[in-house]
Amino acid sequence: MRRHRTRLLLLALLVTAGLYLQIAGWLDARLILDFARGYTEHWWLILVLILAQSILFTFALAGSLFLWVAAPLYPPPIATFILAAGGTLGGLGAYYFSEYLTEEWVDKVKKTHSYRLLSAQENLYTLFAMRVFPGFPHAIVNYSAGILRARLSYFVITAILGIAIKSYIYARVIYGATSSFSPELLLDITIVGPLILLSAISLALVFIDHRKKKTERD
Repeated sequence: MRRHRTRLLLLALLVTAGLYLQIAGWLDARLILDFARGYTEHWWLILVLILAQSILFTFALAGSLFLWVAAPLYPPPIATFILAAGGTLGGLGAYYFSEYLTEEWVDKVKKTHSYRLLSAQENLYTLFAMRVFPGFPHAIVNYSAGILRARLSYFVITAILGIAIKSYIYARVIYGATSSFSPELLLDITIVGPLILLSAISLALVFIDHRKKKTERD
């Protein structure tokens, strides 16, 4: 009972902290970008950006806003490294944090048919499809993977590849844009099209893999 109350208290504190950061304006990408511009000549800024993302993603906060910080400041390869590193480390943090929060609940339901069915779908192709699909929330991927105990090697591989591919495409557009750039540009089909195609191919591979396993069982 004490552990249960501790988890509830921790959740309440995180929700409160998230609301405070949002209301206080600390999660405003423009303010963060303006502040970071004065330190781009320092190598440690890269580490700070990675760490900040990791913390936000761990607690299901707006870690993705750092796309609008890293991409304007650094060339696409460096921005991609920052975003992929921060997203992956934050994803791992969220994976273990969600596992901790739901440990007792999972022990009660993991033998049910529904849990086994959902857990079986958390494979390499499914995780990659969710990671690379434009606009798909990283928090859903991270926390569902932790709750369903997705294979950690698959989780890390798809996080690195999915976030890196998507980040590079977006970072290249943002870094090369003029002052007239608007976020709506990232919704252009020539930009999101390849990501959607990769996601669709991954889901097709999920279906093929499922059919193959079903045939082998029969």
